[in-house]
Amino acid sequence: MRFVYLMMIICLVSLNLRPSITSVGPLLDIIQTSLGMSGLTASLITTLPVLCMGLFAIASITLNNRLGIEKSLLLAMSFIFTATLLRMVVQDSIVLLITALISGIGIGIAGPLISGFIKKYFPEKPGLTGIYSVSMVIGAAIASSFSIPLFHRMNDSWQQSLSFWSVLAIPAALFLLPLLKKSGPNPNPIAISSLFIKNKRVNLFMLFFACMAAIFYSITAWLAPIVQSTGLSHAQSGNILTLFTVIQIPISLSIPMIVGRTGNRKLWLILCSLSEIIGILLLLFHFSPWLATIFLGIGAGGLFPLAILMPIQEARSTTEAISWSAIVQFGGYLLASLGPAFIGLTVDLFDNFIPALIVLVVIICIMTITILKIGNKAEQIEQISKENS
Repeated sequence: MRFVYLMMIICLVSLNLRPSITSVGPLLDIIQTSLGMSGLTASLITTLPVLCMGLFAIASITLNNRLGIEKSLLLAMSFIFTATLLRMVVQDSIVLLITALISGIGIGIAGPLISGFIKKYFPEKPGLTGIYSVSMVIGAAIASSFSIPLFHRMNDSWQQSLSFWSVLAIPAALFLLPLLKKSGPNPNPIAISSLFIKNKRVNLFMLFFACMAAIFYSITAWLAPIVQSTGLSHAQSGNILTLFTVIQIPISLSIPMIVGRTGNRKLWLILCSLSEIIGILLLLFHFSPWLATIFLGIGAGGLFPLAILMPIQEARSTTEAISWSAIVQFGGYLLASLGPAFIGLTVDLFDNFIPALIVLVVIICIMTITILKIGNKAEQIEQISKENS
């Protein structure tokens, strides 16, 4: 029973980490028209949360030291709830961007803490990052697929459509409450300054995470406008985003478990990267956007949970898992936040998506080289043993 309860916490908290971002995509051009936003400014609705997810990942270390994992997660849920609910009263772009900023803070705090939560309560089951990832994908899928229907049902109000997703934070907070009695300051606090050292392993994780996230959030923010530029309707572009996220569900759940059993992490990382390259090339050469979305969904579905899994697998304690995850997400999301903004800028400059898609292909190639350097955990241990012998 306790196992199910703890799993529910992982699921409910993770559900909240994407709707405030993915609910925007299908409504982006409507929001732009309503608020008179340029492509670059509109891209900040996605860029700001991703930027904050990097900046405030470090804050999760301090919060864990002072409050413990459970209270810190509750604080993160309160940020996400407040920011998403405030979108109901948005009348100008500045307020909308402020809500994106606050939601990003909550998401940034929660990300590394969920990794620590898994390491703390399931130390022998790091493959449960699949549950974490799948729950995020489900939250993303629900938000992207129902944004347009909610918009029409709520008197064509994009504000009410976006604010609706605040309800997801309520059950997550309620499930966390029973754990707060046992939650307290971290007995083994770690100084943030001690983390910024030359750790080649963590730096490789960070570079991989940055490439992976830049691609993911660029696709999340701009896939709908890209396919709309080929003639698809708003409803069809919403279905494209739904397809992109739904495909990730079985992939996100199965691949971490396979890797946890076989240890062959590198193979699956390369296969997922290849799938993303195929998807981008299909968009670039104007083949079926539906087929392109399938390949993109397969790639994204495998890469994210494996990116989360790596620090948990190789960390020796809960504190180290949080710290490594925080550092990886700090640098990774800061670099990744440039992705959606770059696409918005190139659209403003060139009035098409071809330059941005070419750059995404280059980023995937860089990511693939990084994967080859990371290798498998077993390979790294063997290499270290040889160096020390």
